[in-house]
Amino acid sequence: MGDVFMNRREFLQSASATAVATGTGVAAPAVFSPARAQGRAETLLIVSESGPNNLDIQGVGTNVPGYEANWNCYDRLITHPMKEVNGTPYYDRDKFEGQLAEDMKVGDMSVTFKLKSKAVFQDGTPVTAKDVKWSLDRAVTVGGFPTFQMKAGSLEKPEQFVVVDDRTIRVDFIRKDRLTIPDLAVIVPCVYNSELVKKNATEKDPWGLEYTKQNTVGSGPYKVTKWTPGTEVIFERNDAWVGGPMPKMKRIVWRMVPSAGNRRALLERGDADISYDLPNKDFVELKESGKLTIISTPYSNGVQYMGMNVTKPPFDNIKVRQAMAYAMPYQKIMDAVLFGLSKPMFGAPAGHQTEVAWPQPTKYVTDLAKAKALLAEAGYPNGFETDISFDLGFAGVNEPICVLVQENLAQLGIKTTINKIPGANWRTELNKKVLPMYTNVFSGWLDYPEYFFFWCYHGNNSVFNTMSYKSQAMDTFIDGARLAAATGDKAAYDTDIRGMVDLAFADVPRIPLFQPYVNVAMQKNVTGYEYWFHRRLNYASLAKG
Repeated sequence: MGDVFMNRREFLQSASATAVATGTGVAAPAVFSPARAQGRAETLLIVSESGPNNLDIQGVGTNVPGYEANWNCYDRLITHPMKEVNGTPYYDRDKFEGQLAEDMKVGDMSVTFKLKSKAVFQDGTPVTAKDVKWSLDRAVTVGGFPTFQMKAGSLEKPEQFVVVDDRTIRVDFIRKDRLTIPDLAVIVPCVYNSELVKKNATEKDPWGLEYTKQNTVGSGPYKVTKWTPGTEVIFERNDAWVGGPMPKMKRIVWRMVPSAGNRRALLERGDADISYDLPNKDFVELKESGKLTIISTPYSNGVQYMGMNVTKPPFDNIKVRQAMAYAMPYQKIMDAVLFGLSKPMFGAPAGHQTEVAWPQPTKYVTDLAKAKALLAEAGYPNGFETDISFDLGFAGVNEPICVLVQENLAQLGIKTTINKIPGANWRTELNKKVLPMYTNVFSGWLDYPEYFFFWCYHGNNSVFNTMSYKSQAMDTFIDGARLAAATGDKAAYDTDIRGMVDLAFADVPRIPLFQPYVNVAMQKNVTGYEYWFHRRLNYASLAKG
């Protein structure tokens, strides 16, 4: 109990509340002064397993929690309105509305945005078309993930971004691509206070990445006022925000609490308002108890998978990879790790026709005899030795998956060492492409099959094709689908999508395991949760009754 209690006490202090505790480690009722109670009412306390390693989405190796910090502190030109899906507000993939832009005019080969006249950065400087151009130039130039993200929507070179006047910016298309406009609403093309960043840039760091790693310089609904890496992030509302309705919460305290048991205890006591990465078993039990609001939403365009490096033995052999696909303990993972809170991506019936959809299940099932026969054909009758790596930032799901896989592989004579990589280093290690086998999740921000495949299976993609998979046939399917989508050729599109899915399942550079759910637990008085493509919290919509 002591450990949980300490967390609780630190928590209440950070929320400027006072707890009176007895010596037993059991909390007595909190005693609030009226002013402090008011502060607590305007503060939202979030607890999660891990936190950001960078506040800038355009930084190097920014992790998934870093997306949340960036999304809530920066604006984009456009964003999505909401629709209802199974009772939860869910971003509308096919509709757009202005955030910094008050007007958007789409022409044949360009789109023009008029900026809101009252938009200002957090230091009060007006947002101009120059800032937008500088920010988009930065995104397509800085390299790595941000530049690839822009490229995914055919946004490739600075010449495409044209300042018409102080409040008008035009984006020229280099080709027709249905992903261009949606790509302007994702996290990467956010708008920075360019003069402030330039003041803090250096010859070695011309885009000021070191500065924006630790400082938010946007015009978004919140600004980071304090960040202690690995411990907490404090956000204060930007009262001059014009990107949407004024947020209800004045302050967000996001606390890293690595122990799932402590996170659950904080929620059950009412000390924390929201947590969204508890073990699935906890979500199932909390839902049954009825004390908290629990929302589960399938990841849009998302799959948890087991990846293999296809350039190095033994995974350069297709039969070994297929053997691995028959060796996965699929149902055990569903039952023991996920408690049913996810969609199986295995076990499609033998006669099942491939759909024009993603994600969809493979026909693989757990069949150790088949796996053993394939290993023998590949020249590994007695197995081999390898590592299985995972991201410790999401250990709650990743670690038990790896342990179950390790047990199954041992039955085939395959000896594995489980390699736990700290969340802050995960992206960097993954992108070195030296991990022989690993589990990870990928969810495409734009909910189209060809977008997911562009990122994960295209031979030219150096960012998320972490298996180093190269196939001319696959690239042709992906490029073909993108072209067919742009020109509206449905027959060609359907053929290419089915082709890419069939090839991915035959070559299995990565083995789909399941489509995860985003599970969020919150106090009954917290409202306004929205599901977004980036799977993180949107603070501007949250409120506390």
